[in-house]
Amino acid sequence: MASTSSSDVIILALGVALAALYLFRDQIFAASKPKAVPTTTSRSNAGDDGNPRDFVAKMKAGKKRLVIFYGSQTGTAEEYAIRLAKEAKSKFGLTSLVCDPEEYDFDNLDEIPEDCAAFFVMATYGEGEPTDNAVQLMSNLTDESFEFSKGAHRLDGLKYVVFGLGNRTYEHYNLIGRQVDAKLTEMGAIRIGERGEGDDDKSMEEDYLEWKDGMWDAFATAMGVEEGQGGDTADFAVSEIEKVVPEKVYLGELSARALTRTKGIHDAKNPYPAPVSVARELFQDTVDRNCVHIELSTEGSGITYQHGDHVGVWPTNAELEVERLLCALGLWDKKDQVINIESLDPALAKVPFPVPTTYATVLRHYIDISALAGRQMLGTFAKFAPTPEAEAYMKNLNTDKELYQKTVVGGSLRVGEVLQLAAGNDLLTPPTKENTTAWSIPFDIIVSSITRLQPRYYSISSSPKLNPNSIHVTCVVLKWQSVANDKVGTKWIYGVGSNFLLNLKYAANGETAPLVTNDTTGNAVLPTYAIEGPRGMYKAETIYKTPIHVRRSTFRLPTNPKSPVIMIGPGTGVAPFRGFVQERVALARRSIEKNGPDALADWGSITLFYGCRKSTEDFLYKEEWPQYKEELKGKFIMHNAFSREPPYKPDGSKIYVQDLIWQEKDAVADAILNGKGYVYICGDAKNMSKAVEDVLSRILGEAKGGSAEVEGTAELKLLKERSRLLLDVWS
Repeated sequence: MASTSSSDVIILALGVALAALYLFRDQIFAASKPKAVPTTTSRSNAGDDGNPRDFVAKMKAGKKRLVIFYGSQTGTAEEYAIRLAKEAKSKFGLTSLVCDPEEYDFDNLDEIPEDCAAFFVMATYGEGEPTDNAVQLMSNLTDESFEFSKGAHRLDGLKYVVFGLGNRTYEHYNLIGRQVDAKLTEMGAIRIGERGEGDDDKSMEEDYLEWKDGMWDAFATAMGVEEGQGGDTADFAVSEIEKVVPEKVYLGELSARALTRTKGIHDAKNPYPAPVSVARELFQDTVDRNCVHIELSTEGSGITYQHGDHVGVWPTNAELEVERLLCALGLWDKKDQVINIESLDPALAKVPFPVPTTYATVLRHYIDISALAGRQMLGTFAKFAPTPEAEAYMKNLNTDKELYQKTVVGGSLRVGEVLQLAAGNDLLTPPTKENTTAWSIPFDIIVSSITRLQPRYYSISSSPKLNPNSIHVTCVVLKWQSVANDKVGTKWIYGVGSNFLLNLKYAANGETAPLVTNDTTGNAVLPTYAIEGPRGMYKAETIYKTPIHVRRSTFRLPTNPKSPVIMIGPGTGVAPFRGFVQERVALARRSIEKNGPDALADWGSITLFYGCRKSTEDFLYKEEWPQYKEELKGKFIMHNAFSREPPYKPDGSKIYVQDLIWQEKDAVADAILNGKGYVYICGDAKNMSKAVEDVLSRILGEAKGGSAEVEGTAELKLLKERSRLLLDVWS
């Protein structure tokens, strides 16, 4: 081996030293760096300046003895949560922290002080699922391995109240409210009063009113408080503004971006004014009924959707009801007065719409004056009655449930109509300030009592693969006659969202709307809407627009086209299935282009069971289905039930979609059990959906060699658990 020179050794040693210095630089120079001091936040002092997800700290900081969580998908549960908070304040002087559970952590749920209580106002969504904002809360309550701050899955001594919101026509009625109640009890918590359950199929309001009085009695005992300690305090302060910048006043705009006309993401907080590109009538016979097809352009908006999603359309109230309430509140001459509204307790009640605005704008665009007048609000309004007789009548409506049901519910009376009725005005004469008695109800009470006008949701009836820049809506127009009583005769009632769209169709096509004659008076009644929008922004020459946003859904086709699909959608329940079929058509076109004419040979069939009255009267998209059949090369099968034309059943009764399903029971059973197929039901939940599930249970039970009650029900449950039976239904 050659000897190494001394210079080489020195260079080698220096290299090793430099390498070591580089590799261990952090440790060597650590002492020269300032050490980071770990910071901790005390839960008890977090408050608004600490952890924003710590609700217990916020309760303590705000001296609030109640925390109210709401699981809400459409806003109804949130409204009831706020009502409970208001009542706790007015009855007992107790303030509440109203919480969206999505915004808080629940590991310290076991730290709620002994003199406090938790309320859970929980809606059940879809097929027994928690609402989107309550998923984490439910996970924490039901997961046995989840530990609260004291190291156990226990909530010993926690006082709680539960009010659930559901719909009895659904299989899993009020499941989430019941689960919350059961889990809290299981963990050692103590329920105050009975669990409340509201049924949206009948009257959520009546269920709430019947439940709350007994609950508050039990609450007073459990919390050691007495009624009368609160006060009749307002939630808002309304002030009239004289000096304003007109461009900063909201006249129906739904967001700040809409007011300033700046670009941004379009969603439920910033709807997109979509131009109406197509609007046409779908019924062949429109003497008694209408069904509109509207295509809304989304080009350039950034809005995307998938088949099965829902579109939210933001309507306005009918002008007749806006004028009626302006007159009844004595605001006709001040309708364009600019007002500001401030919340006196933002934690309890936020201003539900943008301000500054005007009296007329609030009634036209922002609050739901077209809904049934609630029984509880009538008691509130009674003290502002113009005469002792009007006050007595309002109190009777508030306290006498039967009178309320007969007069308000049977007569489908809105707030303005009830005020007119109590004051002795004629409801069937167009309202003016001369023929309408004015009430002295403060406007802050109106804003507190009447809920926000919500978008109306429709199943999108198109596929983005065929219509990437257009959302299609299929909407049957709601119009019915009220039940006459000793105070009010029969009159026409119009659904807000559907008649708004019908009005939009007439305007978009330059059509004159037909007159509707009121049977009682012979007067022509025609609801009109402010479809041109605030500052005329929803009309550009002959093009009309309407604000929309998309709500995502899990109502989707299987990704593999080899899986059989069974769709049941009578009436407008066919809407999403038109989108489903279009989705398959688009896929078929690509497959055939890529793989040749036999590309669909191994695809599963996509079968639609559709029903309507007559093939010549209300057969929706009648001209389209043959085209889809041709493009899908025999893979699309359609069975039609026309209930008011032959053939009828042997006993002369009508044939519905469930009867067609039974006729095809062998094919249905084979597709589900052997083909691992998917079943979709869309439409009426109260009758159709239940009847279809019953016949599916019979078919599957028989195919399994058992009964509908045992084997059939078990198989149906399994399909739901595996998301192979999906429902998009309404009551």
